[in-house]
This record gives sequence, C-alpha cells and structure tokens, in this order.
Amino acid sequence: MRDLTLLTDLYQLTMMYGYSKNSQLNKTAVFDVFYRGVGNNYAVACGLEQVIEYIENLRFSKEDLDYLRSLKLFDEDFMKLLADFRFTGDIYAVPEGTVVFPQEPILTVKARLFEAQLIETAILCILNHQTLIATKAAKIVYAAKGGAVAEFGLRRAQGPDAGIYGARAAMIAGCASTSNVLAGKLFNVPVSGTHAHSWVMSFDSEIDAFRAYAKMYPDSCLLLVDTYNTLKSGVPNAITVFKELRAEGHKPLGIRLDSGDLAYLSREARKMLDEAGFEDVKIFASGDIDENVLMSLDSQNARIDCWGIGTKLITSQDCPSLGGVYKLAAIEKDGVMVPKLKMSDTPAKITNPGLKKIVRIFDKNTDKAIADLIALKEENFEGLDKLEIFHPDFTWKRKTVTNFYVKDLNVDIIKNGKVVYKRPTVMEIAAYHKEGYAQFWNEYKRLLNPHIYKVDLSEKLFNLKQKLLKEYSDK
Repeated sequence: MRDLTLLTDLYQLTMMYGYSKNSQLNKTAVFDVFYRGVGNNYAVACGLEQVIEYIENLRFSKEDLDYLRSLKLFDEDFMKLLADFRFTGDIYAVPEGTVVFPQEPILTVKARLFEAQLIETAILCILNHQTLIATKAAKIVYAAKGGAVAEFGLRRAQGPDAGIYGARAAMIAGCASTSNVLAGKLFNVPVSGTHAHSWVMSFDSEIDAFRAYAKMYPDSCLLLVDTYNTLKSGVPNAITVFKELRAEGHKPLGIRLDSGDLAYLSREARKMLDEAGFEDVKIFASGDIDENVLMSLDSQNARIDCWGIGTKLITSQDCPSLGGVYKLAAIEKDGVMVPKLKMSDTPAKITNPGLKKIVRIFDKNTDKAIADLIALKEENFEGLDKLEIFHPDFTWKRKTVTNFYVKDLNVDIIKNGKVVYKRPTVMEIAAYHKEGYAQFWNEYKRLLNPHIYKVDLSEKLFNLKQKLLKEYSDK
C-alpha cells in the first residue's frame, strides 16, 4: 500500500494548524459524504475498501514532516502533533455496491475535528472516482439487457490508478470481466481479451492470422473480423477456420466487430454464421460504445451477444465528475454534540444536520424498494404498521406506506480507530450489488426520463432542519 498521508489539500493542514492554536484540537465533529445529483439520478457507492486501507496506513513519515517544515507554514508543536497522528475516530458507511441517491450520507466520519479534517480530500478522491465509474458501468450493464459487458478501458483511462480502480468499480457494478491484467491480479476478478488488428496485419493474410490464433486457443477462439472487409473476408475467413476447429473436435467461441455499422454488420454476420451451422457462436462488439449506443443498437435489432466497452465507461465521458462533498453535520460544544447546517442561496447546497442514516423502505409483497428516508441515527422504524412520508421541499406531497419493512443501509466500518467491518471480495460485492439493484423497479433505472425515486427526510430530521434554518436566518 502506498503512503497517501499527504494526499490532501494544503488548506486541510492549515485548518488543522488553526484548530491546534484555538482550543479546537480535541473537539468531536461529524462529517457526511454525499453527492448532489448532477448528471446522476442514482449512484452505486464504491471505493470503501480503499478508504479503509488509506485510514489504516495514515502515518506522517520523517520525509513527510521534513517536506512540511520546508513550507515554513507550521511550528514544531504542530509537527509533533503530526508525528503522533493516528485516526482514532469512527466511520460508518453504506456497503460498496449499494444504490444511493442525492443527499444521502454515503459515508460518515465522527472523530476529533483535527483528524476528520485531514482525511476529507483523500476520502472524496477515492469515493468520487470509483462511485462515478461504478454508476456508469451499472447503466451500461442495464442497457446491455443481459449481454455480458467486458471492461476494456485501461489504455484510455486518465492514469494508472484510474485504470486499476475504474476496472474494480466496473466489476462491482456488473461487468463480467476486465482487460486489465493488474486489476485481475489485485482483485481476483475475471480477465478477458482476444487479439488486435495488428495481429491480423502482421501475417501475410487474414486467414493465416486466424488459423494461427485458433491453433493457440482452439477452445476459446474469438476472431476480430473487421481488419479488412468484415462481410467479404472477415466473417467468411472466420467461418472457414471455425469449420476446421469443429472438424478437430473444438468449439469456436465467436467473432468480434470493432467498427462500422454494428447493427447492420451484426445482423448480416449472424445470418452468415447461422447458415454455416454456427448458431451458438457469439458476436462480440466494441468501439466507442456506451448505454446510449446500446439503446440505439437494440432499437435497430442488432444481433450482438457481448460487449467490450472502454473509453466511455472508464472516463464516464458524459458525466466526468460525481460531485461528492464532505460537509460538517455536527460539532461538540461543552460535551454535547450540536447539529450544524450549511445555509446557501442555492437550495440544493443546504445541508442536512446531525448524525444521520439511510433507511430504505421495501414493499413486503414484491421486495421492491418504495422510498428512502434520511433519518437521524437514533430513530427506529422497525415494527411500524404504517409510516407517512413526505417530499422534503413540497411537503403537501405525502404518502402513507403500509405492508412494508425497512432496512438501515449504513453499517459500522471503523470504531475508535479500529476496523470492525468484515471486508468482502470484489466478486462478493458485485453479487451484493446485483441483488440490491434488482430491488428497484425498471422505471427508476431506465436511461431516458427515469421516474424519480422518493428520498425524503424523516419528520424528526425535517423539523430539526427547519428549526436551524429559522435560527440561522434570524441572525
């Protein structure tokens, strides 16, 4: 694990220095991580494992301290505090793979203000990126309608870390494999890949290239057929090689299309393969594909079974930033935790006060999610026969829920600086995500004009927020 202790913004350190000089060093504070929803009607929480690793390894080394001294911004008393720094607070969060919505606390830190301030930047860096890519991958996998999606984005990722952890996030959100060999090793996830156009071009003829590849991988032979002419040479040559494999007792896997009119080419290639007796041979497609392209291809009756998706997934091209934030929700005063709220002329930037949790409400008959409540952590909704929920802005919009059950989504991760969370594998997280994603009606997941999922405040939290808004506005 790399030392990421200095992966922070300078102003976190200057604020920590200020806390040490203004009797705020040991005050307990509560910070929430959430996103405001720009570009995403839902998100898939991801990156918690790397947050845990970061917290476990927080240490200011001698080299770190020497560098900070060279900035001439801090005194030696502060250097001593940093030399002894360890995270001793609490963190609770939603498990990775959980579907979350704007304003919901994905992760909460309760710690000394001095500690909680330092870790803001790194936590946001980790969670914002992986959650963004997992969300994009979930939408692509949904649009693929059961066709396997392979993550192929490493060469277009914005640096090695983005490629590695983007692949991790994509696997959690439902991709079947990744082309990234290092990610495969690190996270024990399936890797996949075939050959490039350069393989075909390096031989004297296309069919020689196909035969050479088939000889190496007779039981997993997948041939890229668009190097020269997809329908006139690529597919016919692939069929010739597939017949040779079948005569030797092997079963070819498929062909891959990487350019051109994928709808037309896939339909024609399917006809040619079927007529040659290869009805079970798969057609893979790649080439600047995302969920919007998938919808278009589906509407054109494309005959594509599996997808290799790179650039637009690994960069989340249409929405390059999640917009996650880390906001103070409560702070200690005279031994009591006092809820805090950020005011703003922009309503979406007004925060929710206090120590909170997400409560998901499910219909007992269908096991489908009905709505979420952002509630105060001490609230309990178990065993209720009915529950009235209401829109936090348009309070006249109300619904009484019956025949339901609830689930608190947030779980303890770190207590008193010690990890108490049993960390699942990436594939276990992927299974958890798949199960949870299936609990939402398709109306909420559809890509065009999705139905807005209800995310309300509990009555107790709503009243607290209104009270603080009035107090702050009267000042």
